[in-house]
Amino acid sequence: MRIIRSEGRVRPILAAAVLVAAWALTFGGARADDKTYVMKIGTPTVNDTPEEFSRGFSKMVEKDSGGRLKIEVYSASKLGSMPREIEGLQFGSIECAIMPPEFYVGVDERFEVLATPGLVGSLAHGQRMLAQPEVMKMMLSLGADKGLHGIGLYMALPSSLISRTPIRQLADIKGKKIRVFASKFQTEAFDRLGATPVAMSLGDVLPGVQQGTIDGAISGITVFNAMHFQDAAKYVTEINQPGIFLIVEVSKKWFESLPKDLQDIIDRDAAAESVAINPFAQGLWEKARKSWVDGGGELISLPKDDQAAMMTTLSNVGETTAKSKPQLFEAYKVVTAAAQRTR
Repeated sequence: MRIIRSEGRVRPILAAAVLVAAWALTFGGARADDKTYVMKIGTPTVNDTPEEFSRGFSKMVEKDSGGRLKIEVYSASKLGSMPREIEGLQFGSIECAIMPPEFYVGVDERFEVLATPGLVGSLAHGQRMLAQPEVMKMMLSLGADKGLHGIGLYMALPSSLISRTPIRQLADIKGKKIRVFASKFQTEAFDRLGATPVAMSLGDVLPGVQQGTIDGAISGITVFNAMHFQDAAKYVTEINQPGIFLIVEVSKKWFESLPKDLQDIIDRDAAAESVAINPFAQGLWEKARKSWVDGGGELISLPKDDQAAMMTTLSNVGETTAKSKPQLFEAYKVVTAAAQRTR
């Protein structure tokens, strides 16, 4: 290689090299920033609030990101059962999932604290409780050391109990095999009511009811209605406990691979949609109750004395379950204090 020593020629060569380097950095960076990122969202249900959340969230992030974030929604467990979706989040093969927080109890037992019986008395009450910053901050921080990043949380509706034979009074629950969420709060509650609680994912519930593996299941009337449970079991007892909350988690591995501005957009828009969805959740619940009856199902309320007796029986399930576990008990105190303030 020939070295040109003339000062007059070295300077132009160096200047040209600097310009080329600057051009590469500028336009190379622009191309990197213009990269499109796909965010797959998995949900366990269909025609329900998770899809509505995804629609509202998608509109915001695609607009705010200038099209650099694209949302794909896979409802009805198309990305796998809830346990498989959780594993996918942790390993980074799934970007996002929406499901009840109790199903993350294997990641952190504090996820189940919102399933405390009697925590909230209505859908509106649950929404007011979640407006307390300390509740949202605590719940969305769970699992950060296990590959999760929480971005959203909302209450969908109160729980209902679907059954093959009608449950018209509290005594009818005794001896029944009842599907519950994967939460000690729910298993303890139904143990006290004399039932046999069976934890299972939503995809196994309808076959379980059809085949008689279980006698009934806890979930939401929107789920029973959208998935046409009337053909297998037409009786729904509105016990209204516990509240059904849904948490929106993203893969921490995927999230941290994004540019900072896109991370901020995801966090900000998910927080906004967690509030914006509240009126829709209320309306969908009311519509689903009517549609259930129109479709041949029956809605049942326990007699007032039985409902009161049930709540008395379940009144200290949360404290009893949590007090032997320091971290869980601290989380329990946070949510119960917030619920009491907003009752």
